[in-house]
Amino acid sequence: MRAIFLDKDGTLVENIPYNIDPELIELSWHAASALQIFQQLGYALFVVTNQPGIAKGLFTESALDPVRLRLAEHLAQYGVILDGFYYCPHSPDGAISRYAIRCTCRKPMPGMLLQAAREHGIDLLRSWMIGDILHDVEAGRRAGCRTVLIDNGNETEWKTSELRTPHFTAPDLYVAAQLIAAEDGTASKRGKATLRDNATP
Repeated sequence: MRAIFLDKDGTLVENIPYNIDPELIELSWHAASALQIFQQLGYALFVVTNQPGIAKGLFTESALDPVRLRLAEHLAQYGVILDGFYYCPHSPDGAISRYAIRCTCRKPMPGMLLQAAREHGIDLLRSWMIGDILHDVEAGRRAGCRTVLIDNGNETEWKTSELRTPHFTAPDLYVAAQLIAAEDGTASKRGKATLRDNATP
């Protein structure tokens, strides 16, 4: 199995900091169309999201359930089904002691992607991580995925390194889907060419 890992806030849905009101959950521009493309290409779809509001005591883990359900309802209207929803509740500067830790799941660490890979048999080398900040890019690269940065203004620090350099940059999720579809087409052509070469006497 290969997968598309999606950051939630600012990538898949409109960015409203620490939002847990399901009524405020709105898909980003043409996000549903992008996910339709991914499903047509045979990718499984996973949300991987940092939720430091839990560690800060702003809401509980259970408060994410209605948000997840609302997101699923939005996507179901377009025939899109998420294969998994992973979140990190931790933050080193949190107010709730059990969550105020340095963990391996909070992006830019790759823990959520690695967990999804273990639980669903995902080939990370054939998968993609898409997000709107360089922490997302770094998490994807650490996991062995290819990466796309949605350059929509949400990255403000631009602390760059090899791990924080995206394979591609796109203005929105729909363009990212088109880029990945093009890459799939190129890879398919390369594979067919190799098969023809190997079959040549």
